[in-house]
Amino acid sequence: MKHQLIYNTILLSFFFIMVVGCGSKKSLKAEVIKPPLVSLDSSVKKIGILNRSIPSDQNIGLDQVDKILSIEGEKLDKEGAEQAIVALKTALLQNPRFTEVIIIPITLKENPGGGVFPSSLSWDQVDDLCTKNQVDAIFSLAVYDTDAKAAYTVNETQVEGPLGIKIPAIEHIVDIETKIKTGWRIYDPIKKRISDQLTVNQKTKSKGKGINPIKAIEAVTNRKQSVLQISQKIGSDYALRLLPYKDHVYRNYYVKATPNFEIAKRKVETGQWEGAAQLWEKETSNLDPEIAGQACFNMAFYNEIKGDYTKAIEWATKSYTDYENKNALRYIDDLNERIENQKILGKN
Repeated sequence: MKHQLIYNTILLSFFFIMVVGCGSKKSLKAEVIKPPLVSLDSSVKKIGILNRSIPSDQNIGLDQVDKILSIEGEKLDKEGAEQAIVALKTALLQNPRFTEVIIIPITLKENPGGGVFPSSLSWDQVDDLCTKNQVDAIFSLAVYDTDAKAAYTVNETQVEGPLGIKIPAIEHIVDIETKIKTGWRIYDPIKKRISDQLTVNQKTKSKGKGINPIKAIEAVTNRKQSVLQISQKIGSDYALRLLPYKDHVYRNYYVKATPNFEIAKRKVETGQWEGAAQLWEKETSNLDPEIAGQACFNMAFYNEIKGDYTKAIEWATKSYTDYENKNALRYIDDLNERIENQKILGKN
């Protein structure tokens, strides 16, 4: 039932947007569903999330430069990492293939800090973590680092002095750009492989004003909130790498070889695919081999629309082998890729 739903979704989502065509061909943009960017063994049902982003004690100094720019001090990186992990957990629980997702309540402090990936866990470590926590695979937040840079400017202004008299003053303005760097790894102990390693960088900008630079920094009250919100989104988005995703492909088909081709083009533009296919099929027996090859190509295109990739390959093969349509050879490769993608989707 699940696989059928996936296939139905693919077929229904294969809608087309007309793009300006030229010459004897017209181009259509198609939305297709592709397999997840990251694959895990099909037996993986329970996930453990590990926080490895805490720097080792001897390396903490590498992360101190930006702390003075935050009211929250050392807690910002810690809280940001926690938000990313919680958001990842929430998103993974929405994936029907996983039955359980837990946050492993330990931190491994062998991280070099400064936004650098730590060395990979050994498979003995991974197996031990999986056994102790009763999970099938480990997702690791290997890097979480915020790096803030401040730019100062001053403006002449006036402030209210004694007796309500305005007096000249200098207003300090600070613009803070915070870079958030995260690094993720997925350990699949069943296949003994790191299924994914990804670095994600984001930025946020904040501004504050005050009578001196320190007061200006203290006025940047939204920096923490912004960092935490971005961290949540990074965690949620990472979970999407395990889901099928939408992409676009472009398909060209022939429209001007004969009057039947031109009528078929208008039928396609109005969604009358069956009528267009009937006209193309008539032209597959055209005495002109170039026209017959183009008609066979269009029949391959029509069958791809229907989701019958085997039939589409048969027509494309006929277009190439019988009529030497070179475009058909490239099309066969595309169709074979679609078939492989369907197999992968069916396993998820």
